[in-house]
Amino acid sequence: MTQFLEQIINGLVLGGIYALIAVGYTMVYGIIQLINFAHGEIFMFGAYFAFFCVTTLGLSFWLALPISMLLCALMGMLIDFIAYRPLRNAPRLSALITAIGMSLVLQNLARMIWTAKLRKFPVETRPSFLVANKIILPGGAQLSFLDLFIIVLAIGLMIGLNRLIYLTKIGKAMRACAQNKVAANLMGINTNHVIAVTFAIGSALGAVAGVMVGLREVVEPTMGYYKGVSAFAAAVLGGIGNVTGAMLGGVILGIAEVLGAGYISSEYRVAIAYIIMILVIIFRPSGLLGKSTATRA
Repeated sequence: MTQFLEQIINGLVLGGIYALIAVGYTMVYGIIQLINFAHGEIFMFGAYFAFFCVTTLGLSFWLALPISMLLCALMGMLIDFIAYRPLRNAPRLSALITAIGMSLVLQNLARMIWTAKLRKFPVETRPSFLVANKIILPGGAQLSFLDLFIIVLAIGLMIGLNRLIYLTKIGKAMRACAQNKVAANLMGINTNHVIAVTFAIGSALGAVAGVMVGLREVVEPTMGYYKGVSAFAAAVLGGIGNVTGAMLGGVILGIAEVLGAGYISSEYRVAIAYIIMILVIIFRPSGLLGKSTATRA
C-alpha cells in the first residue's frame, strides 16, 4: 500500500509537469491548428535559463524562475514571428515541417551552447525548504517538499490559466480566435497579437515545467524531446485544443506512466505515452474532452 501511494504521488507530480507543457501544445493548436513541435525545446531552454541564472549569475532561485519564464515567453513569441507567422496562409504541411525543423535547430543550439553534459542544480542553489524535507503520510508513504511544491505550483498555475482564459479580455479574444479566426479579425481583434500572447503564455508555463524537472532530475539538451512527446500525448488524450482536457490528460498520463514503470518496467515509460496516444486516436480521435468537428465546404 505504501509503495502504491508513493507511485500515485510521483504520478501526480509527473502529471502536473505534463499538464504545464501540454497546455502550450493545446493552446497554440486551438488557435492556429498547428502542432508546435518546438515547444518541448522551449521547456528545455527554460531549465537551462534557470540553471544559468543560479550557477553563473549567482541569482536566487526565486529570481531565476520568473526570469526563465520571461525569456521563454519572448522565445516563444520570436519563434512565432520568425517561423510561423509567414506561413499563416500556407499549406498546413509547410508549417508542420517548419515546426519539426525549429525543434531540431533549438535542440542543437542548446548542445552548442551548453554541450551535451548532464547538469544538476547544486544543492546550495535550491530553496532551503525544498532540500531533504519530507512529510510522512498515513501508511508510511513519504512526500518530499519538492514534490508537494510542484503539485501545488502546477495546480495554482492551471487555475490561474483557467481564470485568465474565461475572465479576462485577452482570454475572451483567445477563445474568439479559437472559434473562428477570420470572424475574430473582422470584429476588430488583432489575431497576430492574440497568437503571440498565446505563444508567450504557453512558453512561460513550459519554462516552469522545465525548471521543476531540472530540480528533480537533470538538465540536458534532449530532455525536451522525451517530455515533449509525453506532454503531446497528454494533450491528445485530453482533446487537442481543449485546455482543461490538457490538464486532465497530463494527470492521467503521468499516473499511467509511473504505475507502468513501477509494476511493468521503467524501459516502457515513453512507449506507454505512445500507446495511449495511439489508442485515443483509434477509439476517440477527439480526446476525452474534445469535440468532434465536421469539415464544411
